[in-house]
Amino acid sequence: MTPPNNSSQETQEIIKKKTPSDFIFGKVIGEGSFSTVYLAKDVQTNKEFAIKVLEKAHIIREKKTEYVMREKEVLRILGNPCQYIVQLYSTFQDSSRLYFVLTYARNGDMCKHINLYKKFSFECTRYYTSELVLALEYLHSKNIIHRDLKPENILFDQNFHIIITDFGSAKIQEKNEEKSIETDKKRKNSFVGTAQFVSPEMLQECKSTKASDLWALGCIVFQMSSGQMPFTGGSEYLIFQKILKLEYKFPDGFNERVKDFVEKLLVIEPNKRLGVSDSTPYSEIRQHEMFHGIDFNNLGPPPKLSDTSEPISSDEADDVSLNLEPGLDSEKVSRLVLKDMLPDVPIKPMNRKKSEASRNLTEISQDEIESRLQTQKNNPYNAFVGNNLILKQGLIDKRKGLFPRRRMFLLTLGPHLYYVDPVTMTFKGEIPWSKELRTEAKNFKTFFIHTPNRKYYLEDPDGYALEWCKCIDQVKDHYFPTKQDQS
Repeated sequence: MTPPNNSSQETQEIIKKKTPSDFIFGKVIGEGSFSTVYLAKDVQTNKEFAIKVLEKAHIIREKKTEYVMREKEVLRILGNPCQYIVQLYSTFQDSSRLYFVLTYARNGDMCKHINLYKKFSFECTRYYTSELVLALEYLHSKNIIHRDLKPENILFDQNFHIIITDFGSAKIQEKNEEKSIETDKKRKNSFVGTAQFVSPEMLQECKSTKASDLWALGCIVFQMSSGQMPFTGGSEYLIFQKILKLEYKFPDGFNERVKDFVEKLLVIEPNKRLGVSDSTPYSEIRQHEMFHGIDFNNLGPPPKLSDTSEPISSDEADDVSLNLEPGLDSEKVSRLVLKDMLPDVPIKPMNRKKSEASRNLTEISQDEIESRLQTQKNNPYNAFVGNNLILKQGLIDKRKGLFPRRRMFLLTLGPHLYYVDPVTMTFKGEIPWSKELRTEAKNFKTFFIHTPNRKYYLEDPDGYALEWCKCIDQVKDHYFPTKQDQS
């Protein structure tokens, strides 16, 4: 059964080949490792869309072309018959960026609402599980495996129906591949997805099938009903061990019908998960007692998440400022990111707050160094920097693997750039200096430090990435001056 489609008219109304000048770009509504998603308004129709913008140079440098092309191809295959899956209306490009025009989900992602309401009622859990089942039935009928299904990738539209998004990790399955259990040699010891939702077969064999999405469905239903994830731990390794041992427990008061449903999906052997072996795909899922009274041909309107979760009308939202000019360039990108960080400030060029005085960090006398070193003895992080003067310090999210780890970064004379775990107060490492070291700011929050052997992916939660890059560059220029600097 194909879920009803309410957007075919919109699809016909938007011209396939657009340019950035056809849209007014508003606030940032999402960020990935190599993309930024903006709320945008079509200047001709006044309709709102989510536009994913990808920097070509960054995609090429990070070798992410395969992911971008895969997502575009998956969305093309899926088309627009299913209202529960994000729709790709149009793609276009300019000299430096790629643009994906997508469905705008006004009410944010499921994770936000689970956190807001702590957990969903049985009625809400059952209803949204029903929508997810219909979405997966359609997805899998097209031989698409999502592979990164989680509440953050399940959005709510204006009427609080779900929209599954983010197909960058999706897999287009070959016809006879479902029966194969061979390991993908090229992807041994790696996997796609998110740790808490990854299936055992992905960890053991780096092999994903449609049943892998059903495992993720079980994790999502557990989270909707309890507000907690079934598999948690202090590290990815500990989470993976719990998944492989099927080590989880239901909190007190967990609904019995939902519990039985989850237990029949969180099964180590993929072929033994509920619905996988059905001659009519997933008929056993539909017949589960959790869905007693549900008409999958007509689910009806969604129940309220709470007494305050009313749909938002377009008249109530001023997400796209009408005083902005159409199009997108580097200046507008910077202004919109700044607006996202400082929502109460008018969108206009602004001077960023400096974390240090305007002078160069390294323009400091020996007497001042000695004086500051004495004061620095009261700094709890002084023990980690030897006898080096701390020029700048701050909490930075250091990304490696799936999860960011918050570290206290310490930029010192020497030069050194140390990082420390602020919770356990243990030394974690140092970014090596050389004349090849290079900084790169993606936006006000995200920046990279390139070294000959590694690239460090860093995020400043306070939004001072540009200032960090400036300070690091000043220290580098002091210790590794270019010929021009020396002349």
